[in-house]
Amino acid sequence: MGQPQPFLQRFHGEVTARDRMQMFRHKPVTIWLTGLSGAGKSTIAFELEQQLASLGHACYVLDGDNIRHGLASDLGFDKKDRRENIRRVAHVAQLMNDAGLIVIAALISPMREDRAMARDIIGPGNFIETYLSASVDTCAGRDPKGLYAKARAGEIASFTGVSAAYEAPADPDLKIDTATQTPAESVANIFTYLRDNCLSNLACVER
Repeated sequence: MGQPQPFLQRFHGEVTARDRMQMFRHKPVTIWLTGLSGAGKSTIAFELEQQLASLGHACYVLDGDNIRHGLASDLGFDKKDRRENIRRVAHVAQLMNDAGLIVIAALISPMREDRAMARDIIGPGNFIETYLSASVDTCAGRDPKGLYAKARAGEIASFTGVSAAYEAPADPDLKIDTATQTPAESVANIFTYLRDNCLSNLACVER
């Protein structure tokens, strides 16, 4: 996908996007983690958040737990509601990027067109599509809640990877094989990308 493009400021005020980048010492972007349930999205998201925060970078994780308890508490899990959930999360991420924060969005987001919508809302230059690749069998084997077994038994409808489709990204910014890499290794790969493109120097501000 290439280098992130210049940050698009969509707010009005005396504090500019460049001011915020210099204040926080990073380019505010959204790392969009997509993958099957059990691929490691939330684990990796919170470990990455902890690592960034320990270095003084303002960041925040958006995942199913904190979104569906409030912002999307009225939504279900059919295709239409999933799309609306992604739309809402993308708008929240865009606002948080405008405020200068790095956002880590951890959502299955199974459909390519929905992830493309999120990219358009957030801004193509600020959206880092990160595909956490792991097979259905791998994810089912590490599923502590037994959701895959219930889905295969017909007890859960529209379960991604079993009774609902997952469209893997065709050309993600990052692809991480979480079937073979530990969470720490996965986080290190994402952090290397961020370090080279978004963190700690004015060169990233100019991109």
